[in-house]
Amino acid sequence: MHPAATPRIGITAVGSHLPARRLTSWQLQDEITAGAELALPARMLEKATGIRTRRFAAEDEYASTLAVGAARRALAAGRLHPDDIDLLLFASATRDLCEPATAHIVQAELGTRAHALDVSNACNSFLNGIDLARSMILAGRARRALVVTGETPSRAMRRDPADTAALREGFAGYTFGDAGAAVVVEAVERGGILDIAARTASEHWQAGGIPGGGSRHPRGDEYSYFRGGGKELRGIFEQIGPAALADLAHRTGLGWDDYARVLVHQVTVPYLERFVELTGAPADKLVLTVPELGNIASATLGVQLDRVKPQLSPGERVLMIGLGGGVSLMTMVWEAS
Repeated sequence: MHPAATPRIGITAVGSHLPARRLTSWQLQDEITAGAELALPARMLEKATGIRTRRFAAEDEYASTLAVGAARRALAAGRLHPDDIDLLLFASATRDLCEPATAHIVQAELGTRAHALDVSNACNSFLNGIDLARSMILAGRARRALVVTGETPSRAMRRDPADTAALREGFAGYTFGDAGAAVVVEAVERGGILDIAARTASEHWQAGGIPGGGSRHPRGDEYSYFRGGGKELRGIFEQIGPAALADLAHRTGLGWDDYARVLVHQVTVPYLERFVELTGAPADKLVLTVPELGNIASATLGVQLDRVKPQLSPGERVLMIGLGGGVSLMTMVWEAS
């Protein structure tokens, strides 16, 4: 007897959600320098990052709000009822509360009755969530999963830096924007997730992040802001990225020409240009989101996938490349069904 073939698991529906409020980098620069003795060159933020605008959640919008908006669109795209979901993963770098899991808040809003839990790994949270959903389906622990993210990193942005040193320490935070994304993961007859891998460099965990909210710094506004050096993080990714992509090509036999689209986490425009230069990725296959949305953390790849999925034909492949603090790099190859 021949062993049964491993079932194919794929992404069958996608949704995304953007908050209504739009803020230009020019407006943001005016906001963070108001009342402070900071004399910055005109449009410095835009020129340094290539980010023209970004979306910010309103005061009564939360990480769960954005996730629910995206989830409803994904369910509608898949013509699914909330009862059709038996695993719900909220996979995000931000959340509503320390406890309970934000997945339960999303579930209460959607009306699902699934096994619900959170997955968190900085900007790779969403890819990790898809990977976990796939694994649980293969293990027979779920039949159809809804993986959602709601990112509100704008709330970790220091809006009132006291001086140039504080501005420099929190500069990476000024790239942030807010967004939500969701995918349905289930068995498919063809295509699906062909390959997924991760590479970590955890010795660099202090390179950037939000220190507050955990047992080290449970309270205090000073620790609630993103701090860290974008250049340091970029240097780390440049060290581990080429080897990870070379391993992917060796493992799968696929090159850039084999992908219809390449989705990559985007922090700034110069960062993305350096990625193209370093890897040889074809620029015309990228999906640009950072100039209009900024760095939307783990929602980046979901928003990009939502934009390109209607254009894909069965059999076309998409490469997703995730970069996250910690530090981790993830790759996923998905084939449209």
